[in-house]
This record gives sequence, C-alpha cells and structure tokens, in this order.
Amino acid sequence: MDSGRIIMLGTGEATATRCYNTCFVVEAGGARLLVDAGGGNGILTQLEKARVGINDIHDMFVTHAHTDHVLGAVWVVRMIAHRIIDGLYDGIFNVYGHDKVLGVLDWICRNTLPGPYLACLGNTIFLHELRDGDGFCVGNIGVEVFDVHSTKEKQFGFRAILPGGVSLVCLGDEPYNDTEGKYAEGADWLMAEAFCLYADRERFRPYAKCHSTALDAGKSAGRLNVKNLVVYHTEDTNLLERKARYTEEVRRNFNGTVYVPDDLEVIDIVG
Repeated sequence: MDSGRIIMLGTGEATATRCYNTCFVVEAGGARLLVDAGGGNGILTQLEKARVGINDIHDMFVTHAHTDHVLGAVWVVRMIAHRIIDGLYDGIFNVYGHDKVLGVLDWICRNTLPGPYLACLGNTIFLHELRDGDGFCVGNIGVEVFDVHSTKEKQFGFRAILPGGVSLVCLGDEPYNDTEGKYAEGADWLMAEAFCLYADRERFRPYAKCHSTALDAGKSAGRLNVKNLVVYHTEDTNLLERKARYTEEVRRNFNGTVYVPDDLEVIDIVG
C-alpha cells in the first residue's frame, strides 16, 4: 500500500555544483511538507521541474541555519508573499523550525525583502518556533521534531507518521547518534546523510566536517533495524556512478532496501 512519496528536489552537500543542495518534499494524501530549500533561488527551478506548484506548498520545515538549507527558504517566503499580494495564493503559509533557524530566516527576510512582502509575516506567513520533542500536523501527516545534538550548528530532525501508520525519520545532515534512537529505531523509512564513500574518506575528510560515510549510514540503519534507507547530502564528483557505488557500500552492513536518489527522483513510500 502506498502511503505517500518523497520528491527529492536536491541531493548534494553544501558545495555541490553538479546537483542541487539537499531538500525534498514529503507528500501524502494531498498534504505536502517542504523540508529545507537549498542555498538559493534554484529551489524555484527544482520545484518547477518536479511539477510542484508553489501554490501547493503551505508548510515548510527548516532543519538548521546553514546557507545550503536556509537561503532557499528566503526565496520560498518571497515567492509566496508575492503571490499573496497578487491574490494568487489561497490560505496561509507555515514555516516550522527551532529558535535559531527561524531567527536567521526572519532577519534575512526583514533586511532583504520589500515592505509589502514583510507585511505578510505574522498575517498570512507564520514562523512557528519548535522545541525538542514538539510536534505539528500537515494534513494527515503527523510530525515530531528532535534535536540531533549537532556539535557545529543547532539542528532538528523529525519523525513523521504517514497514512497507514508508516513512519519516516529524517536525521538531517549530521551523523546518527544514540540520542536519536527512540525516534529512529524500527522506522519504516530512514533518511540519512552520507557525505562520501568510506573508501574516499581520505579525499573528502567527512569526519573533520562532522559528516558520515555511506558505510556509516549502512551500519546505523542495520543497528536500528529499519526497513528502507534513503541516503543523501553527498559530494558530486561522480554522479553517474553514485547510485551504484553508494548502494554497494551501504549494503555491506544493511540488508534492507537502499535508495540513493538523484535530483528530482520520486520515491514511493510503501508501508
């Protein structure tokens, strides 16, 4: 039974130029949650290519305030405000995140957007501050957020429950740590970063950057006994072979289903 789908708008790490920065849409029963937005107005191109209308997005969750996640969110706010002013957007737009990321997003908007757009903030565009363990709903998708205890930038992941009780857990772009176990253990779907292959660790130095490898992601998914693993936030030097090479390394320690998506790839969430 299909419970929804993941539309991978981007799959690359911060400095990737051959693919867009990691961001995606979780869609179920007509509800859509945009998770992060990459580092610029490329998010608008990715949404167009994915055939996701900006008018169809009413909820966005931003994991943290790094440039490759939050700057695209400014463009989403700008475009929705523009459409609200022109009478082309129905309803309200909700942005969810912790205090740090919302503070950054609010500051950039107030210092770069025209006055009429800013008038939408607090009226038709709402920033919802969340704390560790808080939850919210997007249609029939229930979301609980959690602190990933990053050592470099405050970041939240989330556990979403989709129709049929299917669980989807996103660990953000930080390596898994045991504090996330109560959210991730036994998940139907786990989304985890893999900056590079373990075989290429000397070249890309993931551990010095507080990231993990495909091998590490597979080990974590195996220990957590999840069913499906989606690996993203990778380097972009060999996209033609990325899917095969990352999948092979993950499978050394994980027997479930492995997805190494390309930009704009759609993954059906099956319960």
